[in-house]
Amino acid sequence: MKTLTLGLVGVGRIGQMHARNLLAVGEDLARRDVRLEIVLADVAIDFARTVAADLGVRAADSVEDLIASGVDGLLIATGTATHPELIRAGVAAGVPVFCEKPVSSDVVSALPLLREIEAAGGVVQIGHQRRFDAGYLAAKRAYDSGDLGWIHGLRAVTGDMFPPAVDFLATSGGLFRDCSVHDFDMLRWLTGREIVEVYARGSNNGDPAIGSVGDVDTALAVLTLDDGTVATASATRYNGAGHDVRLEIQGSNGSIVVGLDDKSALRSAEPGVGFPAGSPHTTFAERFHDAYVAELAAFVEVVLGERVNPCTPFDAVAASLVADAAQLSLRDGAPVRVPSLAAVIDGTEQPLPAVGLVPARD
Repeated sequence: MKTLTLGLVGVGRIGQMHARNLLAVGEDLARRDVRLEIVLADVAIDFARTVAADLGVRAADSVEDLIASGVDGLLIATGTATHPELIRAGVAAGVPVFCEKPVSSDVVSALPLLREIEAAGGVVQIGHQRRFDAGYLAAKRAYDSGDLGWIHGLRAVTGDMFPPAVDFLATSGGLFRDCSVHDFDMLRWLTGREIVEVYARGSNNGDPAIGSVGDVDTALAVLTLDDGTVATASATRYNGAGHDVRLEIQGSNGSIVVGLDDKSALRSAEPGVGFPAGSPHTTFAERFHDAYVAELAAFVEVVLGERVNPCTPFDAVAASLVADAAQLSLRDGAPVRVPSLAAVIDGTEQPLPAVGLVPARD
């Protein structure tokens, strides 16, 4: 039986979720006569050992020891600030890397890393799990087939049931960067189009502490694609009905909706309509459980050389660039042109100015 060894750095909430999902992927690999070995590492060494013991896997004393032990692939589930150095370590070791989004804390600091990865021929898959969700995959097939006709509108929605801690929001980069960036990635991936302009507005009607750190609790971005198609992406921290993630694609011949099922976090106002009748999802981890497992199964296939990288660092930074444009528009109250990432990388266009958290406009 062949052994495939994967190293996972970071054993917080997301890291533990990935570790458990890897165990599920390992069960499928075993049926292919491949044994999956998982090695964990974290700056909190004792905690990593405890988590490893609970999961029945190994722990290394450091990232350096983990890589030196001869892993076939490296997974990164640490804080954003550590992503660049760990990606570089994996690329330098010559192994495929999986890293949770984003690539870096900001687009400007990600640019040299993109160039380094390309120069080294590195393979780095970024964790945009919605690309592996069954509903989004079905919508992409419908879009690509042309059955919907020409597309006249796209509406993306992401609503968290409750906000994260204000301490997190103070460092998250804002609602567009930590939440809507998934919708921006979906719009690019599904349509194969670039988003060339963003106009954003936001509001704060919930916890005043969110506004005090410069974030908004609800926002809307009007997006223009490079073929002139218009789209919207709305997000909120306060969708008390449940975790709500949807994408409507409206075409001249038909329309399709991702996320409309019996667990949808909404109800009809029409008399006699009982749909949806199920209990809504409460968190992203529940809503996208199967997608997270499929994402790691895809990474294993990348490591084994069985598939092309399904989400490159370029893809992830392009979505982050749109989020930066939305944040800038939110601050200034005006539409913002999104520069071409390829042109920014080669120096023919300038990146957008760095914009931190800003309060919503009155």
